Amino acid sequence: MCKKGLVHIYTGDGKGKTTAAIGLGVRACGDNMKVLMVQFLKSRDTCELHSLKKLEPEFTVIRGFSCKKFVWNMTEEEKEEARKEASEIFQGVKNLISQSNYDLVIMDELIGVLNNGFISEDDVIAMIKDKPQETELVLTGRNAGKRLIEAADYVSEIKAVKHPYQEGISARKGIEF
Repeated sequence: MCKKGLVHIYTGDGKGKTTAAIGLGVRACGDNMKVLMVQFLKSRDTCELHSLKKLEPEFTVIRGFSCKKFVWNMTEEEKEEARKEASEIFQGVKNLISQSNYDLVIMDELIGVLNNGFISEDDVIAMIKDKPQETELVLTGRNAGKRLIEAADYVSEIKAVKHPYQEGISARKGIEF
């Protein structure tokens, strides 16, 4: 267990934010730390989840709020339903964090949930400030805002320089998902 848990942000338009967070989680697991990863905005059953199941109960994954379609394709009613679901899951995760049962908590795509207006920036900043001192916290997602960046200890911007999708190559199972 870490003496002082710090806050990490993996942001940017490049591939690998979730992969970096999972890598940190696996490393922590290797040092007998207890890890919780909550995935927001992810509906696809990805290959890394099959591997992480083998690390349970030391590495627990909760599939949180998932979108069945892109936010820009949602009706106002669907957005309101998504807002309610995201808020409930966020509150539940905050409760888990406050119980200090986990050494490392990964909130995958929480920044996307924030940027889509499903939770408030004030709530996320408050969660960071209120977390147990020893809990390490990782947030991922594109376009982390200035206040969030200021509240973090580590910020890594993952930049897309070149991606096969630009050449018409679809995401490949086992590599991109």
